[in-house]
Amino acid sequence: MTQKPAPALAGLRVLDVATLFAGPLAATLLGDFGAEVIKVEHPRGDPARTHGASKDGVGLWWKMLARNKKAVTLYLGSPRGQEIFRAMVADADVVIENFRPGTLERWGLGYDELSAINPGLVLARVTGFGQFGPYAKRPGFGTLAEAMSGFAAVTGEPDGPPTLPPFGLADGVSALTTAFGIMTALRAREATGRGQVLDLAIIEPMLTLLGPQLTMYDQLGTLQPRTGNRSTNNAPRNTYRCADGSWVAVSTSAQSIAERVMDLVGRPDLARQPWFASGATRAEHADELDEAVGGWIAERSRADVLSEFEKAQAAVAPIYTAADILADPQFTALGSVVELPDEELGSVKIQNVPFRLSETPGHIARTGPKLGQHTAEVLARYGVGKSELDSLRAEGVL
Repeated sequence: MTQKPAPALAGLRVLDVATLFAGPLAATLLGDFGAEVIKVEHPRGDPARTHGASKDGVGLWWKMLARNKKAVTLYLGSPRGQEIFRAMVADADVVIENFRPGTLERWGLGYDELSAINPGLVLARVTGFGQFGPYAKRPGFGTLAEAMSGFAAVTGEPDGPPTLPPFGLADGVSALTTAFGIMTALRAREATGRGQVLDLAIIEPMLTLLGPQLTMYDQLGTLQPRTGNRSTNNAPRNTYRCADGSWVAVSTSAQSIAERVMDLVGRPDLARQPWFASGATRAEHADELDEAVGGWIAERSRADVLSEFEKAQAAVAPIYTAADILADPQFTALGSVVELPDEELGSVKIQNVPFRLSETPGHIARTGPKLGQHTAEVLARYGVGKSELDSLRAEGVL
């Protein structure tokens, strides 16, 4: 019988001392693939525990964000807390933090001190504006990054205000980037034997997603306008209401797909127009194309629209709510959502790991833990026994 390989990141130890979303989600992704992630929280708890919806006083976002983690409480502002943390750093591979620049240094926990203890340590510092520059000391959140990156300026209806996403987009993009940065630093450590500092400013990863906007302004002096659901690069591209009141989204980034859509909706004449030959010139005729596509869709139920588009091999998707996602056969086939037992809620459905590896797949073993659930277990490794645990709790260190 072939022995099952160990998880891809087995043996990697991560100390997650960040709060809220970007840093902690990066740690979550590492934990999904076998890293031991120790969530180090202030004794009051990470604010993410009470952020957003809750059930019976239990935060629901936390159950996803802290999955696969071990929860330890420790006040890093106290001398004994700092001493214990240094001991934890000695056998860690990664520390993820998001304090304002200078905070760790003020506590005697800057990279110079930590790398002296553990030269192989990777310190990931995730802040709104980075570790230096005129804005470095400002508090920074994903919303500010969505505003400053140029994202909000191009999002929304042409005659409406700039629009922000109703979820943590910049934090999520930064989390993915941080996880990639950490793995890059760990790969470099294999060659050099030394760790390093990863400085991630949440305002920067969003820039990468905005494509050619900066270069377009640099070279042409033009700014991308707000176009609602339309694109300046192709058409038809929009959301359309079906006869039953549900919605679908249509994309025609490929010329052949655009031609199939026009054949399907009974307007092959439009596909023969000279301006139909490129996405950019099609976008100049978006009103006419939307009228043809939207009118055809408005006369049919969503099920019929999806069926006809599939037969025509044209690109369409239903606009889903969470309820639709849980019922969809493609998400079910991929295992995109998992149901896990939970001590506080009985069972919880959460998103699965975001990609599949054929040999060392990720796995979610448990949902987000209770506050301090693993403090005794973890700190016992560093010589903190029961009597000291009790006294440190009384002093507010744990």
